[in-house]
Amino acid sequence: MRKNKLKISVFMMTVLSLVLPAEDSEKTVVLTFDDSVKSQAEFVAPLLKKHGFNATFFITEGFSFHKRKDLYMTWAQIKQLHDQGFEIGNHTKSHRSVKKMSAEQLRKSLEHIENQCKKHGIPKPISFCYPGYATAPKALKVLQEKGYRFARAGGDKASEVAKDNLLLLPQAFDAKPKSTLEQFKKAVDQADAKHIPILTFHGVPDLEHPWVTTSPEKFKAYMKYLKDNDFKVISLRDYPLKN
Repeated sequence: MRKNKLKISVFMMTVLSLVLPAEDSEKTVVLTFDDSVKSQAEFVAPLLKKHGFNATFFITEGFSFHKRKDLYMTWAQIKQLHDQGFEIGNHTKSHRSVKKMSAEQLRKSLEHIENQCKKHGIPKPISFCYPGYATAPKALKVLQEKGYRFARAGGDKASEVAKDNLLLLPQAFDAKPKSTLEQFKKAVDQADAKHIPILTFHGVPDLEHPWVTTSPEKFKAYMKYLKDNDFKVISLRDYPLKN
């Protein structure tokens, strides 16, 4: 009798494994933040740590980075993000479109951020974000030559694991002031075993660029949805190389 019950239990476990949704690996999203905005260190990072989320912060010294330290992070704060386990990615020295730079100019722009990382005890970045989402074949070649493994571009769809070019990964959600929780849900709910939505944020808030700002209240709601629905939230460097 006991053997029969054991056989039934094993059978039921097998059936359930085929019917029930797969584990949280099928509900993975990548969280990214652009432009070195100060609120990322002061508001975003503590909230992500509270939820157990990881993320990539793409660093540039463009805009008013050197003049407005009330708006942009210091390198000490960027180092703190690294020390907390977040990924530091490269967003070029001055946030200039790769279409407007020669291959050598792009190389030097990347190396500026790499050298700043080295100076402050941060590993050489392996993830890149195209300024303004614009891409170019020459940029792809430079990234490959310099050993970058991942790069996020623009778009509005979830990336396809083992299919999309890792140096041309699309974004599924680009947060704007008028973005809604329903739009966010639609983007992240694309996540399954073969699709990983990559989410783009700037400052929370972003005072110098209000057209890409996200309010703290809205950001909290986005993160709560991910937490309440058991999403695995990773940095770009943890993007799977195959499904």
